[in-house]
Formats: sequence, structure tokens, C-alpha cells
Amino acid sequence: MTAARTPTGLPAWIYLPAIAGGLFVVLPLVSIVLSVDWYRFPELVTSEASMQALALSVRTAFTSTVLCIVCGVPMAAVLARSTSRVMPVLRSLVLLPLVLPPVVGGIALLYTFGRRGLIGEHLEAFGIRIAFSTTAVVLAQTFVALPFLVMSLEGALRTAGRRYEAVASTLGARPTTVFRRVTLPLVLPGLVSGAILAFARALGEFGATLTFAGSLQGVTRTLPLEIYLQRETDPDAAVALSLLLVVVAVLIVVAARGRRAGGDW
Repeated sequence: MTAARTPTGLPAWIYLPAIAGGLFVVLPLVSIVLSVDWYRFPELVTSEASMQALALSVRTAFTSTVLCIVCGVPMAAVLARSTSRVMPVLRSLVLLPLVLPPVVGGIALLYTFGRRGLIGEHLEAFGIRIAFSTTAVVLAQTFVALPFLVMSLEGALRTAGRRYEAVASTLGARPTTVFRRVTLPLVLPGLVSGAILAFARALGEFGATLTFAGSLQGVTRTLPLEIYLQRETDPDAAVALSLLLVVVAVLIVVAARGRRAGGDW
């Protein structure tokens, strides 16, 4: 006897674990919505501390996304186009922040840019302090968000191939011109999608930020840190801010998926 199949061609039983997985993701979000004190919601999300945290999160996430683009585009191009045997090792190192606990990333940054860190002690001699500053927030967000852009763009570069680049080169275009006029336009949807995902990851960063930048109101206290602190003193505010962050995250993910599905602007 053959197993029952659905119009999708999938076995009927496969929908049961799929639905269970979907409920596992959706139900906690529904719980947040049901737990919100809607009467106080406007007051909770517009308090001075909340607005400062939100503004800081958006500002630093935008800055870190720019850094991800500046560094991530060349990194993705090298990983996608180079045939060196060391590329798999380098790719693993670049993607390492994806699997590292964020607090480990924060400690690594602290021992690199802190007052007694590998680089920080030399910067300290010039009066430059990075740890526990807004700059530290940006660096922590960049550290955890960079792999998202690199992965997205590297995949787009591999899919695009090298045919058009080869044609441009045979016509006498310089490598920089080929990269700027041919390569980047071809992978622009992947770049935009990667940048959106990097922004989303930076906006929600918590562990590395807390470890490396601390929690100073108006300086390093981003919205995830504000939620963590409010959880102890005002649970209603924590729930309201959590919902706000969920809504922003959903909008970002929908935008990223829309750009990927649309293929271009």
C-alpha cells in the first residue's frame, strides 16, 4: 500500500511536524501580543528611556550596516572568486560569529579593543577608548551582522557566474570598472537582501553589546538591553518593547524576502 500524497507531492504525514514547528515559532509571538497592556502601550513605548534606546539602536544598526557593506562586499567577492586552497578555512573564520555565543564575541572584542586589549592598549596611549562607548556598540553589532551580508552576497556572486565579467574584460575594461559596472549591478538584489538582514541582526544584538559596551543610558543601552532591564522593574514595559522589536523585525524580514523574490528593484 502506498502512502497518501498531497497535491504538493509531499507525503501527508510530513505536515504534522511542519505544523508543530510552525506553532512552536508562532505561539510565543502570539503570547506577547496577548500579554501586552494595550491601555498603557503608547505610554510604555514612548517613555524617555525607551525612545533613547530605540534611537540608539536604529542609529548604531545603520552605522554597523554601512560598515558591513564596506567590508563585506570585498570579502564576499574574494571568497566567491578566489580559487585558493585556503578559502574554505577563511570562509569558516568569516562565518564563525554565526555559531559563536554572542557573549564570547563580546569577550573577544573586549580583549582586542579594551584598555588592555591587543589593539586597545595601543589606542589608549593616544587617548582613544573604544570599550563601553557607542563605538563599541557599533563594533559589536558589526561583528555579529557581517556574516549575514557576506553569505548573502557570496551566494549571489556564485549564482551570477563570471560570463558577463569575462566579456567586459575582453572589451578592455579594467578590473575596477568591471566590478563597479558589471559585477555589482548583477548582484544588487543579493546585496540589498544581505544589508537588510545585517541591519536586522544588528538591531537585535544583545550579548556582545552588553559584554563589550555595557549598558549606559543614552550611550550604549540599545533597545534589547532596555528590554532586559525593564523585565526586572516593569514587566509590562518589557513586553510592550518586545512587541515593538518583533514588529520591526517582521517588517525587515518581509522586506528582505520581498527583495529576494522580486529579483531587483
